[in-house]
Amino acid sequence: MKTAPIAVFDSGVGGISVLKELLALMPNENYLYFGDSANAPYGEKSTEEVRTLTLKAAEMFFARGAKALVVACNTATSAAIHILRETYPDKIIIGI
Repeated sequence: MKTAPIAVFDSGVGGISVLKELLALMPNENYLYFGDSANAPYGEKSTEEVRTLTLKAAEMFFARGAKALVVACNTATSAAIHILRETYPDKIIIGI
């Protein structure tokens, strides 16, 4: 039986290094990864745009059954981590 996945989100491919470490630390977990390279770089976007993109990604992950979300993007973390935690209080949400 597969367990609910841990989701990893970044604005591009940099979060793959975070996913690599998670795989090394917790190899028996299932993972989902989304690098939003279509909208990168997030650092050039307004805070509201970053929040919207981040919340959209989180919604997608949780709709797919993710039990936790790792936001591996500094810009997304600073812009949206508090809103993510308020929106999904029953989920584990980690910002980097």
